[in-house]
Amino acid sequence: MKITLSGSLGNISKPLAIELVQKGHEVTVISSKAERQKDIEAIGAKAAIGSMQDADFLTEAFKDADIVYVMETLGAARFTDQNIDVIEAIAQIGRNFKQAIEESGVKRVVHLSSIGAHTDKGNGLLAFHYKVEQILNELPADVSIKFMRPVGFYYNMLSFIPTIKSQGVIVSNYGGDEKEPWVSPLDIAAVITEEMEKPFDSRSVRYIASEELSPNEVAKILGDAIGKPDLKWVVISDEQMMNGMIGAGLNPGVAKGLVDMNEGRRSGVIGEDYNRHKPTLGKTKLKDWVNVFAAAYNKV
Repeated sequence: MKITLSGSLGNISKPLAIELVQKGHEVTVISSKAERQKDIEAIGAKAAIGSMQDADFLTEAFKDADIVYVMETLGAARFTDQNIDVIEAIAQIGRNFKQAIEESGVKRVVHLSSIGAHTDKGNGLLAFHYKVEQILNELPADVSIKFMRPVGFYYNMLSFIPTIKSQGVIVSNYGGDEKEPWVSPLDIAAVITEEMEKPFDSRSVRYIASEELSPNEVAKILGDAIGKPDLKWVVISDEQMMNGMIGAGLNPGVAKGLVDMNEGRRSGVIGEDYNRHKPTLGKTKLKDWVNVFAAAYNKV
């Protein structure tokens, strides 16, 4: 099949592209960076260089594809832009994808969404996933869409490194012994590949998770990996969390979205639909990934 992927060679798109190429599919990878072209071609895929902000470019990139994989990203650097409305900016990318899908004639779509996308209330920054799902659901009924809803990425744990270095602890406005799901990008790529090779029929949702761990269990595993077996996960107030992120340069809207997202973890709003539709857990556990965390920690 001809498959077009957005996401350049990111944590999900790269293993996804490699797996699809190895399975004999004709893969095109969209990237905004021309310097990525040689790396894309090195794994046996074709590069389409352009921007998610350009609906005409996306339309051309999607033409003749049997399946398109769409994901929205702004890049971490935009989160410190004091003037951006992140949710609206990502929603606009969703609108661009919708336009390109409709104008290119693609009938099979895989969308990378998220846990928490079942609602626009009580989930903080994750509300943009709900918004984009609704935008894509406006496509004609003959466009089949598979909404992939992964849970919290292991890679998000890299954000713990600064406070471990400076304070010797993990700090957040949620924590404790309540288990929550985490996922490896490798397991996400494997599930997406599986879904691409299965029949498409109308609209569907699938959650993706690798392991369920409490914050305290996460702290223990990470601490052991970096030589700090007594590492603790410390819970602070929403206000302290908000002030800390704004002080670190985050856009206030982003900071509030992250604080509210963690409050949604505490309240159970974010996980409520996941808990009703729990997937089979993937094979990549935190202990399999933690060497990546340790390497990043030791670089700083």
